[in-house]
Amino acid sequence: MTRGGAKVEREEPERRCLVTNETGPKSGLVRFVVGPDNAVVPDISGKLPGRGLYVTASRPILEQARKGQFARAAKAPVTVPEGLADEVERQLAHRVIDLVSLARKAGLAIAGFEKVKEALALAGEGLGKKSWAHIRVLLQASDGSERGKAKLWTPEGARYFGCLTSEELGQAFGRPTVIHAALASGALADRVVEEAAKLRGLRELEGGDRAAP
Repeated sequence: MTRGGAKVEREEPERRCLVTNETGPKSGLVRFVVGPDNAVVPDISGKLPGRGLYVTASRPILEQARKGQFARAAKAPVTVPEGLADEVERQLAHRVIDLVSLARKAGLAIAGFEKVKEALALAGEGLGKKSWAHIRVLLQASDGSERGKAKLWTPEGARYFGCLTSEELGQAFGRPTVIHAALASGALADRVVEEAAKLRGLRELEGGDRAAP
């Protein structure tokens, strides 16, 4: 932070994808490590010990990584479990659900068509409560009604994600299902954006975010 109180933007660390050989922000890649049994293990939290092996958060690219790229990057024989992409997707979905749940408990996430619509309108007019002056994320269930989802809009500067099912989104709010949700700006919302973007990459072949208005 400068003397005037302005935050200094820090450059995000970059990593190289072992498949595409392209360098990009660390937040856009999935980290893997090689366990004691020489098996490739996804490290979604980024906290497991060992040298990190990074792959772009995309199902097709991750599937390619199984064809020898992990071994070449590790410079040693490794075992790549069957269904690795499915396991990464499962863990990412669980992480996004947990983060949305934390935001809900902090009063920074709401669910329900009318509540979300009202929050979007008030924020757009600058009339929302201080914590809801800016909406960072609009979430809509991938299996929700396209007609209903089209009635809501993504505010300028916000991100839209449709990569969770209504049941998964419901888990974050302690309900059987949820179709529409929104998160206020803040650190938790930024983390949701980061992890949901990865999840969208793993679900893109299933239309994970094609319903965006």
